[in-house]
Amino acid sequence: MRPAIDIFIDVTVAAGLDIPARTAVTIILPDEVPTERPVVCFAFPGGGYGRRYFTFDMPGDMPGDGAGGQAGFHVSRGWIFVAVDHLGFGESTVPDGNALDLDNIAAANHATVAEVMRRLEDGTLAPGLAPVRGATTLGIGQSMGGCFTVVAQSQFGTFDGIGVLGYSAIHTIVPTRPGAPAVAWPWIARRSSLDSPQVLNAAALAVAGGIRLGDSAALEAAAAGGEHPFRWAFHWDDAPADIVALDMAATAGTGDPLPAWRSATTPPCGVYMVAPGAVAQEAAAITVPVLVANGERDVVPDPWAEPKAYRSSTDVTVYVCPRMAHMHNFAHTRASLWTRLHGWGEGVAAMRRVEG
Repeated sequence: MRPAIDIFIDVTVAAGLDIPARTAVTIILPDEVPTERPVVCFAFPGGGYGRRYFTFDMPGDMPGDGAGGQAGFHVSRGWIFVAVDHLGFGESTVPDGNALDLDNIAAANHATVAEVMRRLEDGTLAPGLAPVRGATTLGIGQSMGGCFTVVAQSQFGTFDGIGVLGYSAIHTIVPTRPGAPAVAWPWIARRSSLDSPQVLNAAALAVAGGIRLGDSAALEAAAAGGEHPFRWAFHWDDAPADIVALDMAATAGTGDPLPAWRSATTPPCGVYMVAPGAVAQEAAAITVPVLVANGERDVVPDPWAEPKAYRSSTDVTVYVCPRMAHMHNFAHTRASLWTRLHGWGEGVAAMRRVEG
């Protein structure tokens, strides 16, 4: 595996924010870069996480590990791997206020993919790198990244196949530990601005007993009092306690410094994605192969119902990884997920060759 290449991509025109905008990208290449029909996998992180969620090495003795985390796993098997910070995340441009929405983030991601592929195909990505031809492009998005990937695919046809990891195109719900009150999530209409949001379930929120999404003080208090409300959903019980503590401190806003895999910012528009059917039209329009992959404990209430959301696709695969919670790359079983995803991606590439 070659040293990672870190670049920024200008997405000012695509984002349409009236400010200069760029996305931060990390590209990992195998030692021998395949130039004919390679698989190029673009990876997009979830809310509160950055592109290094896909490249960090978990400390300790974790089965299936190789250098470079998930990226290293796929690159060691011949793929080109590209991890991207969405606008509003990590080292990408973070606009003020509520300028970002699902659509302009997706547009910027599409522009990022197009520019990286242009450089790969022109042979201008890195010195000495020959042009690649006939690539199969995959887009994998974890959690909120899955939401943005669904939107990009429906609007722009960005990829030859998409992996939606830990996101429901029907209704994303973050579960709480059995016996604990559910976190109350507002259902905000996408047609309404977050400057003046239309909350569709206001009556239910008024009588909800759990902590409300966005109530940072209550979340911090709960975390300080024993356990962050998201801990059970995010991490399987056998995940390393010190790593879980670091990660959940970041979720509570008390982590300083942030772990490498985290983002200091998440755009407020992420709240749209927890409403039922938030991207139902987009999901229904997707025609390429879809991998729906989740942990045994995740934010997708019924993984086996998810194929119904992708009604225009003739190829929808469901995989539920044992002993894995929502933040997949922390689980001891993560190599199982990566193996299944890699096999699926190779299948997408093989079908493209058969179908011409």
